[in-house]
Amino acid sequence: MNADIELKYQALKNHLAEYDSVIVAFSGGIDSSLVAYVAGQVLGKKARAVTSASASLKRADLALAEKLAEDWGIQHEVIVTDELSKPEYRSNPTNRCFHCKTSLYTYLDEMARDGGIETVLNGTNLDDLGDHRPGLVAAENFEVRSPLVETGFHKADIRALANALGLENAEKPQAACLSSRFPYGTHITQALLAQVEAAEDVLADLGFSQFRVRHHGDVARLEIPAAEMAKAIELQETLQDRIQAAGYHFVALDLGGFRSGSLNVSLTPEQKVQVVNIVQP
Repeated sequence: MNADIELKYQALKNHLAEYDSVIVAFSGGIDSSLVAYVAGQVLGKKARAVTSASASLKRADLALAEKLAEDWGIQHEVIVTDELSKPEYRSNPTNRCFHCKTSLYTYLDEMARDGGIETVLNGTNLDDLGDHRPGLVAAENFEVRSPLVETGFHKADIRALANALGLENAEKPQAACLSSRFPYGTHITQALLAQVEAAEDVLADLGFSQFRVRHHGDVARLEIPAAEMAKAIELQETLQDRIQAAGYHFVALDLGGFRSGSLNVSLTPEQKVQVVNIVQP
């Protein structure tokens, strides 16, 4: 690894060594994976990874989280949080993520207190701080720490270090929760989450590298990289048939291509949550 990444790696290890014991909110994505992996290196049995297997997490990501934790030898627990039981979550307001993370951190905070564990950690990095992130407010409310922010990691640094450490998901595409596929105000149910997941599984099976299926009632709006649009056109009939089989009447290809957080374009500046009191280097 290059000198800059080596310095950040050492800073992350030094930072994690300051904790007596930790719970890492672990989704199977590369950000929380790096925190969990290095926490396991530094703290051993005093580090525990916890994954919420709620309906908004893809089953493939749950399986990956379980495999990674087993491969790394880190303590791992799977829980199911209660966000879908909350009307304020199901109604999908612009701060939906706040209600989701509040459910998660309430559970993790109780686990930490019951188990005598000092601190709850997440995988937030510096690049996350400029987007609409109401979940960060929930993290602040529960005093959840963000080691990747505190030690100066951007997304590119995370992938570089993960590759250097040989983590198998180092290049895993970003995979926001399935609830992010619904325009704000669209009521969310477990059945609709499963429908979106089934449609995205089609794209995964067909080998697309990065994608979102945005749910617009009877319409599935596909976001894929511009470089893969020719492939989508070539597979038009297969895409149409298999995504319709997931429950959609119409399948649309978004000419704007893949954009993480594309549904946030409808938000006014007043609705966006970008800045919280989070420790930075």
